[in-house]
Amino acid sequence: MNKVDNNVFIKIKPEFENLLTELGKNKFFTDISILAEKSEGKTYRHSKSGTSINDNMFATTGAVIRLTTPAGLYEYSFNNFSKNFLNTIPEIISKETGFSDSSSNLVFSETRIVFNKQTDYKTNPKDVNDSIITTYLNDIYNTAKSYSEKISDCVCVFQYLVIHKLFLSASKDLEQHLMWSVGTTTPYVTVNGKSHYYYKPYSVLGGAEILDIMNSHIDDACKNVIDLIDSEAATPGTYDVICMPDVTGLIAHEAFGHGVEEDMFVKDRALAKNYMNKQIASSLVTMHDNAFDVSQAATYFFDDEGELSSDTVIIDKGILVSGINDLLSAKFLNVPPTGNGRRESYERKVYTRMTNTYFEPGNSTLEDMISSVKYGYLLDNGLSGMEDPKNWGIQCMVNIGREIKDGKLTGKVISPVCLSGYVPDLLNSISMVSDTLTLSGSGYCGKGYKEWVKVSDGGPAIKARVTIS
Repeated sequence: MNKVDNNVFIKIKPEFENLLTELGKNKFFTDISILAEKSEGKTYRHSKSGTSINDNMFATTGAVIRLTTPAGLYEYSFNNFSKNFLNTIPEIISKETGFSDSSSNLVFSETRIVFNKQTDYKTNPKDVNDSIITTYLNDIYNTAKSYSEKISDCVCVFQYLVIHKLFLSASKDLEQHLMWSVGTTTPYVTVNGKSHYYYKPYSVLGGAEILDIMNSHIDDACKNVIDLIDSEAATPGTYDVICMPDVTGLIAHEAFGHGVEEDMFVKDRALAKNYMNKQIASSLVTMHDNAFDVSQAATYFFDDEGELSSDTVIIDKGILVSGINDLLSAKFLNVPPTGNGRRESYERKVYTRMTNTYFEPGNSTLEDMISSVKYGYLLDNGLSGMEDPKNWGIQCMVNIGREIKDGKLTGKVISPVCLSGYVPDLLNSISMVSDTLTLSGSGYCGKGYKEWVKVSDGGPAIKARVTIS
């Protein structure tokens, strides 16, 4: 395994340390911090319409200063790292805030936390020629097309991002250097004027090695999209269902990811606020938001406020025990910070955001779970979701429902499937949890003014009783 380069800030870091010291001379400025980021990456796409290569949507370079004045919290962002410009920033901020007094000195903590951490990869996409990556995608496309004459197209996407972040304050000197890669293959069929597709995601905390994984699973995506040709509309009703890990993850993200973001508690916009330390799910349910030790695309060593990442247990055996937060909401609610303060970029504000959100595995096998269903559906290929944290409603769109009758899959397929319900009812209905854990981080989460961050979600398969339509 290789390590992501951790020397990116060597030349500029002394200048940022000096800027921190200069800002600390103003007695009106407290809680001063600097977050700097240099991120780069690309997105590759191939389909029957051709090939495109673009910069990753999160590729950016810039920094943000955060401090407190007698008037409140203040932030200043910039993307000019020249020494001359950095030297002008203290005066700029003094003028903008209206507070100026250079009679103080920043005192660095004797226990200042210092680290420079990296993640691993096998193949660095930056070292692979663009033509090689597009050839990989073209080969996957051709494999899909040759699987069946009914497959009209296959959209193949690979993207990566290399993230370098530096956080400085009086108590912290932190660097993190991360690389994530994600891919998707989406074969399409059109029969008798009716179109179907199957979205197959992949993600790693790593590099271009994911292309081999995408190639090895393309037949599975093709089989599933062919199965959709004869699908029927769902008959609305309440059923026993087996949710596959991607659907479980969609439920985790929508039901108890957004629902326990504690900046929503501050605004009184989340019903979960009234259920802390109460049972809201089956005792089989334990749920995490974990940026700390999960090897996935939303993993990091510290958040954008310099808080160290953590594994936050949100639901413990059915009991709602914790939310997730940024520093301001944690302070307002008088709870410990969880390290979930994230920005889309240095130009955007911090929100409480999810990271890797998932249910813990249990003890059942998928085979036993299917065998236990008298009549219902196996739900697979989660597509999108909506939630209402204030009223705890949830709606998830799923691409495939496979009929189960007398404990066996019949081969009948319904599509699309809308799973909906009241969150505690859904979670309390969970009666079996599989013994495997699968996470995927191909997607993003929007919040605020549609500010996006990378997230992952997943879990085991779960058996529950839900309303589908």
